[in-house]
Amino acid sequence: MSGTDKITAAVKPAKHKNGERVNIPLTILLFVGCITILFPLYMTVIIALKSPSEMTNDAMGALSLPKVFSLDNFAEAMRVTDFGHSLLNSVIITGAAIILSLIIHSMAGYVIGRAMSKNKGFKFIYFYIVSGMFVPFAILMMPLVKQTAILGIDNMFGVIILYVVFYMPMNVMLYSGYLKNIPLAMEEAADVDGASTWRTYWTIIFPMMKPMHATVAVLTALGTWNDVMTPLVIMSGSQTTTLPLAQLNFQTQFGTNYNLAFASYLLALIPILIFYIICQKQIIGGIANGAVKG
Repeated sequence: MSGTDKITAAVKPAKHKNGERVNIPLTILLFVGCITILFPLYMTVIIALKSPSEMTNDAMGALSLPKVFSLDNFAEAMRVTDFGHSLLNSVIITGAAIILSLIIHSMAGYVIGRAMSKNKGFKFIYFYIVSGMFVPFAILMMPLVKQTAILGIDNMFGVIILYVVFYMPMNVMLYSGYLKNIPLAMEEAADVDGASTWRTYWTIIFPMMKPMHATVAVLTALGTWNDVMTPLVIMSGSQTTTLPLAQLNFQTQFGTNYNLAFASYLLALIPILIFYIICQKQIIGGIANGAVKG
């Protein structure tokens, strides 16, 4: 057997006993990927359920199951982080950023996406906005801190505005690309019927972009919900805290209370996980739609 035949035989899917072919290399890769994802989650849950003494006295350390399953760490984490207040602030900031992003970025993407092929000026605007994706936050951090302080928006409102600006390049690119799946003939028919551009957008285009709305909402929510740096530098002078900021209480100069920290991480994971599950169907539908029409 030649070298080429050996490679082909190794890559060729094996035949299952029911007649279906099984791609062994891909199956192994998926198995390794699942282990890579599930192992850190297992560690997080186990450590959150253990007491600090169990981690130090147990020979297996953090790997073994706790002797007694207790939720004391979760209760203490909620007390230390003032969970209800911090959760409310995170929900307000994330929710407002999502709503404003869906409205503003979808309209900007629609205008730029439709006019870009006809007017070179809009193409320049598109590349100018998208280029914002390549500017690191570290470069903008100090000027933004000073500007927000001067304008008096070094608070939750300022953080929300910054999130809307930060995610505009990515979201405008997504909306502009998704518009290629929406036939222009539908807008032309609405124009013949006497509908204005504003009415055409809100009654026809905006509802048809529902899968992309879900994608943009999830991406914006993930980045906003888990962000530490922006609230930390903008709201440093106020008493307002989000969940990621409150979780910094577990880290001191002498060490980190991993039991309480991991319990707090799991509590913070639940809301965003529920939000993703709600939007998951629309995201998958948007991907499938783009694959068929693209």
